[in-house]
Amino acid sequence: MKKDLLGLKDLSAENIQNILDTAATMKMILQQPTKKTPHLQGKCVVNLFYENSTRTRLSFELAAKYMSATAANITASGSSVQKGETLIDTANTINAMGTDILVMRHSMSGAPHLIAPLVSASVINAGDGMDEHPTQALLDMLTIIEKKGGIKGLKVAIIGDIYHSRVVRSNIYGLTKLGAEVSVGGPSTLIPQGMEQMGVKVFKSVHEAIVDADVVMGLRIQLERQKSGLFPSLREYYRFFGVDEKRLKFAKPDALVMHPGPVNRGVEFSSNVIDGDQSVINEQVTNGVAVRMAVMYILSRGGFEE
Repeated sequence: MKKDLLGLKDLSAENIQNILDTAATMKMILQQPTKKTPHLQGKCVVNLFYENSTRTRLSFELAAKYMSATAANITASGSSVQKGETLIDTANTINAMGTDILVMRHSMSGAPHLIAPLVSASVINAGDGMDEHPTQALLDMLTIIEKKGGIKGLKVAIIGDIYHSRVVRSNIYGLTKLGAEVSVGGPSTLIPQGMEQMGVKVFKSVHEAIVDADVVMGLRIQLERQKSGLFPSLREYYRFFGVDEKRLKFAKPDALVMHPGPVNRGVEFSSNVIDGDQSVINEQVTNGVAVRMAVMYILSRGGFEE
């Protein structure tokens, strides 16, 4: 059994489907007036975040509390990391306090993979560098299933900063394993070489990528990396690669509009698209709590089958 969720690359389609089925049940809890179950009673969940986060950290914390776990948050800026403590020592300290589930976000790719074998707690990757963000992809897939009835045979177009995105990598692994056709589009400077080897179609223009798409997913242009000059300006990016109502018409009339958030309005999507009838961005946030409840519940019950 796998005690950790480090990514979707090595997770089977059956395990992914099991998470999604469990998350659908957990969502029923979120729709109740009293959101409290004993699923994780007596368990301890610690969120260890070396990067800023609103949605991911809060949804993990709420998911733990809704299931009656003890939940604690640690940020690098307010911890002994500032005193020079290493990542391994920090993880071992947290583990020694009786932690059952360690949720970890780190700027370095592979950090959760380094920690997982060293601790007895189940480690959940909440985003590591430019590698993966598995629970984000899972909540995206849950949203698609809710709206489309399934994933197999759908065309999903992912637009934006493909190069730096850990979300796109997890989505490609998950969506293709469940039978979707994935296309990516964006500036050539933001698309890494060899993307085709991941089983996706690569387009340099947005309208080609989203022709007849069932789902149009935007990715955040990572403004903190813009100083490296990968495109001239945000205005220029929106002009050629932003999805507005005109470009969205290339997709199917009932195409879903998705984004992992936070959205840069007027950069990745126009406000009319973000707030339009096809947008399911708010549903994604709700489903994030349900998915994280499901993952923690499964790990508390022994983990994933090899």
